[in-house]
Amino acid sequence: MKSKKVLVTGAGGFIGSHLAERCVQAGWRVRVFVHYHSDGRAGWLADSELLRDMEVVAGDIRDYDAVHAACRGVDTVFHLAALIGVPYSYVSPLAYVRTNIEGTHNVLRAAVEHAVANLLISSTSETYGSAQYVPMDERHPPVARSPYAASKTAADQLALSFWHAFDLPVKIVRPFNTYGPRQSLRAIIPNVIAQLATGSRVRVGNTSPTRDFMFVEDTVAGFLAIAGCERAVGEAVNLGTGTNTSIAELIRLIAQIMQVDVEIVPEPARRRHERTEVDQLLCDNSKAKLYCAWAPCHSLAQGLARTVEWVRSNLSGATPPYVV
Repeated sequence: MKSKKVLVTGAGGFIGSHLAERCVQAGWRVRVFVHYHSDGRAGWLADSELLRDMEVVAGDIRDYDAVHAACRGVDTVFHLAALIGVPYSYVSPLAYVRTNIEGTHNVLRAAVEHAVANLLISSTSETYGSAQYVPMDERHPPVARSPYAASKTAADQLALSFWHAFDLPVKIVRPFNTYGPRQSLRAIIPNVIAQLATGSRVRVGNTSPTRDFMFVEDTVAGFLAIAGCERAVGEAVNLGTGTNTSIAELIRLIAQIMQVDVEIVPEPARRRHERTEVDQLLCDNSKAKLYCAWAPCHSLAQGLARTVEWVRSNLSGATPPYVV
C-alpha cells in the first residue's frame, strides 16, 4: 500500500492495537484515535514500545468534531472503533446504535470532507447470523440476532451507501472470530485459558456452536492486504480460515496445549436465548484470496499456544471464575 499517513480508530483495543503497531512496522506515519480517559492512557497501546512512533489523538468516536480533526491529512483510515460484545447489547441497544452507527457516520462524513483515498470499515461475521449455508461467502444474507450485530449491519450498509452516493472509496472488512494476545477475558478463548490456569473445571454455556477462529496476526495481515487492494472498493471481504471448531473441541484443544485434564461444566444460565444463538459460522475466504492474495498463516493450535502464553503472563489482578 502506497500510503503516506494512516489513521487507526479504536487503536487502543484488541485488534486495533495490533494493527497500529503493524502499520508503524511497515514504515507508515501513524495517527491513532483512542477513547479518551482522564488518566491519559491509550488502552493496549499504553505499554507498547511503538507508541512513541505514533501520533495519539484521544476522543470519542461519537463526537463528530473530534473525528473530523483526526481524519485531517491522512490517506487511509482503518475504522475499528466500536462498542463490542453481544451480551451487553441486550442491556443497552441504544449504546450500540450511538457508537457503532453514529460513530461510523462520523468517520464517513469526515472522510468525505477530507477526501480520504482509502477507508476500511471493520465489520463482523455476527452480521450474518447463524449460517444458512456453509461456507459463508459475502453474499450470505445478514440476519442480525443481537442488537450488536444489527448495529454493525447498519454501519456496513451506511458505509456502502457513501460509496454509491458520494464516491467514497469504502471497503468493508469482515473478520470472523479473531483471538490472540490482548483479547478481553469476556471472550471464550482467553476466558477458558484463564479458568484452566487455576483449575481443571471450565464453566461455559452452550458447547455445540461452531466458530471459525482466526489468530489476530492473520486478521491484521488481512486488513493490510485489503487496504492495498483496489478491487475491494465498494465491497465486503471476509477474513477467516475456512475451518470451524465447536466450543467443546476448542476447550479440549486448549486443555491439551496447557497439559490439563479438563472437566466441562455446562451452565444453562450462560447460554444465549434460542432465537439469538448463532449455531454455526464458517468463512468462505475465496474473495480475499482472489482479490488480495491473502491467506491465514497460523493454525488454530499455533495461535492458541501463543495466546495461552500471553494470558498466563497477564492474569495478575484477575479473579476466578473468569466467566462472562
